[in-house]
Amino acid sequence: MDVVKENVPAYDNIGFQHEDTRPPPYAPRAGIYPSLPQATPSYVITHAPENTLQSTPQENVQNKGRKKCKWSRILPVSIFVLLILAVLTLLLWYFLYYQCAFGRACWNSGKCLSFSQWCDGVVDCPDGEDESKCFRLHGSNFLLQSYSSQSQSWMPVCADKWDDDYGKLVCEEMGYKSKDYVTYSKTNAGSLASKGFMKLVPGSDKKSHILSQLSHSLFCLQNTVGLRCIDCGKTIAAPSSRIVGGTEASQGAWPWQVSLQSLSSRHICGGSIISPLWIVSAAHCFEGSSNSSEWIVRSGDVSLLEMKLYNGNEVRQIISHEKFDSETNDNDIALLKLKKPLTFSRKVKPVCLLNNGMELMAGTPAWITGWGKLRSSGPLPDKLNQAQVTIYNREDCNKPNILDGAITETMICAGELKGGVDSCQGDSGGPLVVKEADVWWLVGDTSWGIGCALKNRPGVYGNVTHFLDWIYRHTQSE
Repeated sequence: MDVVKENVPAYDNIGFQHEDTRPPPYAPRAGIYPSLPQATPSYVITHAPENTLQSTPQENVQNKGRKKCKWSRILPVSIFVLLILAVLTLLLWYFLYYQCAFGRACWNSGKCLSFSQWCDGVVDCPDGEDESKCFRLHGSNFLLQSYSSQSQSWMPVCADKWDDDYGKLVCEEMGYKSKDYVTYSKTNAGSLASKGFMKLVPGSDKKSHILSQLSHSLFCLQNTVGLRCIDCGKTIAAPSSRIVGGTEASQGAWPWQVSLQSLSSRHICGGSIISPLWIVSAAHCFEGSSNSSEWIVRSGDVSLLEMKLYNGNEVRQIISHEKFDSETNDNDIALLKLKKPLTFSRKVKPVCLLNNGMELMAGTPAWITGWGKLRSSGPLPDKLNQAQVTIYNREDCNKPNILDGAITETMICAGELKGGVDSCQGDSGGPLVVKEADVWWLVGDTSWGIGCALKNRPGVYGNVTHFLDWIYRHTQSE
């Protein structure tokens, strides 16, 4: 591949090259709702002055003139006003019902429910989503929260009478497989318990719908529930350094890293394991080929040559973000569903998705990995490479002398402004991860950049945190 010139944005995969023009500076997209007219137009009916009337007999003028004015002018205007009111009524209904201004919409149907209708024991969404998406995990301690329709808020679950059987049931409701369940723990909810707890009612059993067995309580004798539904974010080897400017990775250091390859075993892009069946990658990797039968996922080794000895995993489905824009690189994320689940081992494990309440701060050190080129014009390495980068805030990245407004809310920029460390062609779709509470979390997927490791040209990554609802919508629907 020719050297990527400075100021020419390029995707970080070897199967696709961006056009030879820089993405235009980002202009904030229109809001969710179309804008209403600023003022309702007024309609004034005017009559001709008396001295302009013809000198025909008065009775004829009055009879014809009045009827003509009444029916030919007033009636059309009245109909027009009614049409305007009908359109405004339709728009108002659309805003309140489908855009859900005062509630939350069902994912598949768009039907709007008030917050009090969620998790109230009555199925209102066509697919029952309002009664199945009632649990979530919060923070790096995996605190379990349940939605209370009574208080219309998320509340920690009390550990009184809790055990692993209840934990498995909740994990299944959140879309995980019971065979992947790890354990539950007792953790302190702190200020999250200011409104109380969701607590198992007396006489609860494990055969009934668990949400119906929880009720609001102001007291909890034990701590609250921390829940690990899948063994994610753990490695058997720590990274050994501070891809360009990095080092070769040790076996098992990044067990969620996969290589997305053509049927001829040519490495095209990277990806991250998030469950036995699902891989996160970048949408632009599949612009040239979105046919799932043309892709193979390989994992379990740092060597591309060694992985060719394995059969690999066939892809059942590729889901690129429906709003991916190849001009601005907005929404550059995709999911791959495998035909058969991965078998987890010491060298094959998922990375964790950020839990609710976790914030990614500017200045946070992060790691990138991939089999991409070690310089713009260089060959692909055989061994997986790793490098440490710094996450920058969006305002700094959008400065004219850096990326000049190209970074949207669906992107993260990370690297080193002094240059020397970056992702490059062949790294696309691969992970940008951070470590917190001894767990590795996926925060980005490698998207695009200007050159490789140039000064004031950090790499750009899909903002995985921004897409969490989108990811869960597709993976939990299974």
